[in-house]
This record gives sequence, C-alpha cells and structure tokens, in this order.
Amino acid sequence: MIASCLARTASFYQLRLCRASLEHSLAIRKIIHVDMDAFFAAVEQRDRPELRGLPVIVGGDPNVRGVVATCSYEARRFGIRSAMSAARARSLCPQAIFVRPRMDAYREVSRQVMTILRSYTALVEPLSLDEAFLDVTAATTDGTLAVEIAREILDRIHRETGLTASAGVSYNKLLAKLASDWRKPHGLFVIPPERGLAFLAPLPVGKLHGVGPATVKKLSAMGVETVLDLRNLSLEFLVTHFGKSGGWFYDVARAIDERPVQPSRQRKSVGTERTFSKNLADRSVMLTTLQEMAAQVAARLQVLHLAGHTVHIKARFPDFTTVTRAYTATEGIGSADAIAAWLPELLDRAVPKSTSVRLLGITMSGLVNVLAASRVAHQMNLLDGILIQG
Repeated sequence: MIASCLARTASFYQLRLCRASLEHSLAIRKIIHVDMDAFFAAVEQRDRPELRGLPVIVGGDPNVRGVVATCSYEARRFGIRSAMSAARARSLCPQAIFVRPRMDAYREVSRQVMTILRSYTALVEPLSLDEAFLDVTAATTDGTLAVEIAREILDRIHRETGLTASAGVSYNKLLAKLASDWRKPHGLFVIPPERGLAFLAPLPVGKLHGVGPATVKKLSAMGVETVLDLRNLSLEFLVTHFGKSGGWFYDVARAIDERPVQPSRQRKSVGTERTFSKNLADRSVMLTTLQEMAAQVAARLQVLHLAGHTVHIKARFPDFTTVTRAYTATEGIGSADAIAAWLPELLDRAVPKSTSVRLLGITMSGLVNVLAASRVAHQMNLLDGILIQG
C-alpha cells in the first residue's frame, strides 16, 4: 500500500488523502499532556492556607484596568475566566480575593514540575509554565502503559509540590490536550486510537487546535457547528474556502495530527506591552514608556542570547482599535539603544497626532542566536585568513 501511494502522481488532494490512509500504518505514538490545575491560584492557596476554599483571583487591580491571569475553581463557579477584566470579575463575585501575581514563585514550581516530567522522557515540550506535552512512546516499549506513567506523574506532582494536575493520554497532541481538560481538576482521561473519531464527532469545532473565533464564525455561516459537520466537508471545499489551513482542518476533523513533541521550540519573538490606568495623550510620555519597554526587551534578549531583525510597536486606542508598525533591519538589533533609535519614527507612524492610547507594546521578531552568529563569523574570519595565507 505504501509503495503504491508513493508511486502516484496524483493531484494535491489525492496525495493528502493517500497520506491520511497511511496514518494507521505508522507506529502509534503515546502522547501525554499534563496541565496544572488553576496553577497561579493554586500556588497562592497552597502558600496561604487562609485562602483555601475561597474564590481567589490572581491578576490586576479591579479598580483600574487589571486583567484576570487565572482564578481558583471556587471563583470559576461564578463565571470568572482568564483574560476577563478584573472589574468584570469583581462584579460577578464581589467577595473574591484579588492577589497580585508572584512570578518567581510560579517559575520555581514550574521548574519542579518540568524536572518530574523529564525524569520519564527527554521528549518534553513545555507550552507555558503550567503545561507540557510528553512523548513516552520509547518508555512504553517494555510493556509499561502510558496511562500508568501519567498516573505516576500526577501522584508525584501532588506529593512533591502539594499541587494537583490533570493529564490526557492519546496517540497525538490534538487528542491528548483535549483529554487533559476532560476530567479537571486532578483528572486523568485516555483516548485510545479506536475512540478518536467518535470522541471528536460531537465537539464544537472551536475545540480543535487552530480553529479560532473568526474561523468558527465562518464555519457557522456554512452550517458547520460540530467536528462531525466539519468532517463531512471535502478537502477541496475546505482548501477553496480556507487556503492552506483547510488541509489542517480536514486532518484534525479526522483525528489526524502528526505534530511531533519538540523539546526545544524555536522562539519567534520577544516582547512586552502595558495597559495604562488612564489613556495616555502626551507623546513624550508615550515615547519614554516605549524606551523603558525597549530596555526590558533588550534585557530579555540578552538573557536568551538573541537579537532581532524587526522592531514592532503596538498601540491600542480608547475604542480598542489596535495598530502595529514595524521596521526591519539588515543587521540584528539587540541593545536598548538600537531598539530605541527607531521608536520615534514608529510612534509617529502608529499614533496620529492628538490621539491618546490605552496600551503600548514593543516586540522583536526575526530572532537570531547571537552566540551561533558569532561562531559563524569567527569561522568565516578563520576561513578568510586561511584563503589569504594560501
């Protein structure tokens, strides 16, 4: 079957269908997704026993333009969710206790958790401080079940950190992540290969990785609400209406996800942004604020041994309209002064005169590893010297 598929010189669509039919001939992977339960809030409740059992919200000040980073399960019963404004959260739960984030504490716990995960496999892909994928395929060759590994991981996390996590086990990243959310908190759920299609069928299409709100709206206008509805659309139709993404939608509707677990994902950008308690109208203050952010971004780049080719600034206006403007340099930019040199021009392009802003941000993209670039330059200099000597 494999030889006949590879021998075909069919259309793009036939080749994709052929690839899909080969999915079952590939070795079945064992993927675990581990997700800490209400992570920031749980750390606060662990460290401050008086908060246990109470609605705790970690985030900004509800009296200004703060945002909810996360909240305890007691707070979630009131409809509070991450990224909600703190003021809205307070209106839903006036008795909620607001706590400012303690990032150093969260990073330390995250380090403990990742150490536990890496004791089972080197193939650990952190997605954030509180969640990661593991590929434990190699660890199961001796007959150990992936679900046994997942259960032991959850037990160790609870025992060694005093916190709970949930885990999903399946044969790809798509399903493992969905499974980890199925029995929260402190839950474990398995989706075996023979159950993948049936599990996905009734889910809203928005549950699929890569299907965002705009795509959900567009699909809804086509009468597509569930994954089964999406599965009933042809590859040709999806590619016609969604371009290259249509091929991804076709696959994930059929529980096909070949993305590998990547222990070291390449960082695409480094940035920071700030929402102001009062709209900024003074351009000199805007520029000073951007310069402060440039210093923060430069410090982060230095820690990561990175430089960027493109400087972006972001501005959000009182009506929530957002614009970005960018400058791309031929040489890598890494210092605060080098970033700041382009800020006056970018600010003028992004924010019209006499206009106020509620948010400003800076991002560096087109990142390059400074150490690697330095090694290449050194090697080229040596080569030049050899050629000159020759």
